[in-house]
This record gives sequence, C-alpha cells and structure tokens, in this order.
Amino acid sequence: HTGITAIRDFNLHIAPGQKVAVIGRTGAGKSTLAQLLIRMYDPQEGKVMVDEEDVRYLQLSDLRGQISYVPQDVFLFSDSIANNIRFGDPSASLQAVQTAARQASVEKDILGFNEGFDTAIGERGVTLSGGQKQRISIARALIKDPDILIFDDCLSAVDARTEKEIIGNLYAYLKNKTAIIITHRIFALFEFDKIIVLDEGRIVEEGTHEDLLSLNGYYAELYTRQQTGEDEGITE
Repeated sequence: HTGITAIRDFNLHIAPGQKVAVIGRTGAGKSTLAQLLIRMYDPQEGKVMVDEEDVRYLQLSDLRGQISYVPQDVFLFSDSIANNIRFGDPSASLQAVQTAARQASVEKDILGFNEGFDTAIGERGVTLSGGQKQRISIARALIKDPDILIFDDCLSAVDARTEKEIIGNLYAYLKNKTAIIITHRIFALFEFDKIIVLDEGRIVEEGTHEDLLSLNGYYAELYTRQQTGEDEGITE
C-alpha cells in the first residue's frame, strides 16, 4: 500500500451496452479504474459490481473471460502476427484473425509484409511501429468477442486519420457491447452515452458531449484546444 488514494468518492453506473468515455489528465486515476474492473487489485472501500454481482465473489476466469482489456503498454510475443492476435482466442480460425485485424484497422499493414499474417515479430522478425502494435493489441481484444471492452489510452501512438478509421470500425463492432474508453483525448466522432472527467480520483464532470460543453469546465476547455489544434496530443 503506497498511502496514495487513487480514486475517492467515486460512483459510476454503466448500463449493459453503454459506451462510456473516461477523460482526465495523467495521474487522474483513469487506469486505476480499469485495473479495478479486471481485479488487478480490489478497492479498500466500496465495491465493483458486474451484473449486480461483487467481482470479488466471481471466479476470476469467469470475470476476465467476459472482459477484453487493451492496456496502454502493449505486450506482443516473439511469434507470428496471427498467433499474437489469436492470444485473445487460441481456437480462432485464420478468417476470424483477419476479420479482427480489419476491425482494428491493421489488416492493410499486415498484408503489406511479405509473409502477411505469418510474419514473425520480435527478435528475429519485423519491427512494428507503436501504432501497429497498438492495433494488433486491439485486434487481440476484439477476436475474443467479449461482453465488456476496456480500452486504456490505447490509441496514443496512431495518427489522427488512423484513429478516425479505428473509431469508425469500433463503433460498428461495439454496437451491442459495453465499452469503456479511457483517454486523454476527445473523440468527437464517437457518440458516448456518458462521458466522465476524472481529476485526482474524483468525478468532476459527467454527462453527454453536449452536457459537458455547456458546463464550460475542463472538458469544454479541452475540446476548444483540440478544435484550434493547440494541443498536439489531442486530435479530433
């Protein structure tokens, strides 16, 4: 225990099928939220519920079986691209692997390699860009076909055009799924049911895109900066 309180006075209800964005500066507690959901650790006070059940009383394999988590730091194995994507579902067919890659906007990149999906990555294989690694990690999450998806700032290494393409593809994929997208950017093209702004572990703003713009707070300021292109780290 570090003595640091990452999240406090926090209450968030997400209905099945809702898409929620969690926005905030670095260190606001965004990743802690994701890690509590997949039980990397448990809260010292309060509880995390999935389908009205406290996650502490669910089989860990059952809980994690229905959630796909795309972390900020991607871990890929020294293996083929296909097998790296298949890590989400080891029994998946090549067709399923290709579909997941298409949905994650990385299929074109993969087909550009001489050996396509059989291309080895890692020590003796090709070196992938940060954005390609992130998209392979997203494909790995999608192939699992989970009920809940958590994307933890996993588009930081892709350019704005690719990001728009991924968001467009994800939007169709996520139609009947519950999704939590943790980000320090605003995805104006994505219609979230709810957006929460975290600051020092507390929810300081909550609502739809329009609600938050009318509050004229952190979100509105971030959106204005993004529109004027002042902040390179934020894209439309």
